[in-house]
Amino acid sequence: MTVLAIDIGNSRIKWGCHDRGRWVDLGFADHDAAPALASAWARLPRPAHAIGSNVAAASVARNLGGLLEAHGIPVRWISSKPTQCGVRNRYLEPSQLGTDRWAALIAARAMHRGACVVVAAGTAVTVDALSADGDFLGGLILPGLSLMSAALARDTARLPRDPGIYTGFPTATADAIATGVVDAVAGAVERFACRLRERAGMPVTLIGTGGAIGSVAPHLAHDVRVVENLVLEGLLIIAAEA
Repeated sequence: MTVLAIDIGNSRIKWGCHDRGRWVDLGFADHDAAPALASAWARLPRPAHAIGSNVAAASVARNLGGLLEAHGIPVRWISSKPTQCGVRNRYLEPSQLGTDRWAALIAARAMHRGACVVVAAGTAVTVDALSADGDFLGGLILPGLSLMSAALARDTARLPRDPGIYTGFPTATADAIATGVVDAVAGAVERFACRLRERAGMPVTLIGTGGAIGSVAPHLAHDVRVVENLVLEGLLIIAAEA
């Protein structure tokens, strides 16, 4: 069966077409790029249905849903549930957990049965704890690298907007910002991983995804298993359960 998986994030739409056990095409587009998506999807094997996660404005999902339904492709937008696909959601209000985080946790659970921390580094960074028993214990949300850098440039006088490079002991302001934002995220991830390791009493695996994970992963003490399309993988698992 051919399935189209769609991840509408804060900044862009990521999608993948899965057919006969493999991803046959993957892509991304801006929120307002419906015509470009229609053209790209027209070249794919016709999906039996589509499944999606949306953490952006509801109008983005409505527009994409209309586009798909006009071509006879039904779409299902997921919600975060108390339990699904072997993961139990311990959020105080399970439905309030972002559906991208929920799909990523489901994918991580399918890939790894021990305790793990799921790190999604995009516009925002989420850091989520998953126990060896499949309990989502809770997580962090913090600004992404670009957001932190932009906030410093916008709200602090005389700081440069020029991109810097990561270095152990920065001696230029742009490098100090570039290093500081990476270390802020890496430090939060490491602290959270240590917290989970102490609670679980066992080693903890880090699973990372998102456009900025490549900038963070080399600066973590823990090895990170990078999965480029973790949310799409989770959507596929959810689609197969139905």
